Amino acid sequence: MILAGMTLDELEILMAELKATKFRAKQIHNWIYVQSVSSIDEMTNLSKDFREELKKIAQVTDTKIKVKQVSKDGTIKYLVEYPDGECVETVLMRFDNRANLTACVSSQVGCAVNCSFCATGKGGFKRNLTYKEIIEQVLTIQRDTGLKITNIVFMGQGEPLLNLDNVLKALDIFNNDFQIGQRRITISTSGIIPGIKKFADKDLQSTLAISLHAPNHELRKQLMPIEEKYPIDKVKQALKDYIEKTGRRVTVEYILIHGFNDTPSVAKELAYFLQDLKCNINLIPYNSVIENDYKKPSNSDIMKFKYLLEHSGKKVTVRLERGADIDAACGQLRGNALKKVENL
Repeated sequence: MILAGMTLDELEILMAELKATKFRAKQIHNWIYVQSVSSIDEMTNLSKDFREELKKIAQVTDTKIKVKQVSKDGTIKYLVEYPDGECVETVLMRFDNRANLTACVSSQVGCAVNCSFCATGKGGFKRNLTYKEIIEQVLTIQRDTGLKITNIVFMGQGEPLLNLDNVLKALDIFNNDFQIGQRRITISTSGIIPGIKKFADKDLQSTLAISLHAPNHELRKQLMPIEEKYPIDKVKQALKDYIEKTGRRVTVEYILIHGFNDTPSVAKELAYFLQDLKCNINLIPYNSVIENDYKKPSNSDIMKFKYLLEHSGKKVTVRLERGADIDAACGQLRGNALKKVENL
């Protein structure tokens, strides 16, 4: 039995089976989610006899760090291995001028969406992660660093809305057990319309982000094969319905690729397309992967694109690149065994 991922109610049921008090459940819950221990032996306010009894039927985790890389900017990328041997990557992002510690988590092993600019989909889709495997990524970071995660983005490997049940369960545990506010959690999607509708029905306070990357069908389908199944105009309508139902503003994510979707004419078309959508826009300069020959725009082109979008009245930001030197930036996660391990 794995204790990580169990709620307080589930731990209380376990304690009842062991003829222990509910207070024991609270102690164990604190050790898992606040103290981030990796073994029952570390739960030092439990008696030695009780720890030995608990160890006969349970362990804290069965997830391992296979590879760890540390960027020069402080970003840390982990290759996390599950008991079946499958691996995903998760990233800790730190910013010098912010107190926030953000975990970028994966929702699937591989990805079926296969966007042309993203490394993850090149290996195909293998399986969904369980909600416990999702939260283990954050626990792994906390155990290794001794730091408390404050923000979570579902922007790692996989399409979260194609594994929505497990993502929603993980979100609930992040909120109630990790005590991370819903507004500090972002779910990103390539535009899975049924998932957007289901997410809207939940009426959560978390942010929905849409990976758009183009202002029209023809351009977008060159980057994202999912455009053929869920075309951009229908995705926009699903987002409008979501906004009307929840009152929440969405985030539009837009990867800028030199000479492809970063021109002034495309910026004006994008501004027009988004003018009636309640959204913020996050521009992401392209991060290179070996599978294609796309290139990052110049800083002047990025700023010109941003300037043109801002004329639409939208809030536009440029994402600060983190961890590119260890392939931990947006679009670079692969989930493969890596060669180099660097310690803190």
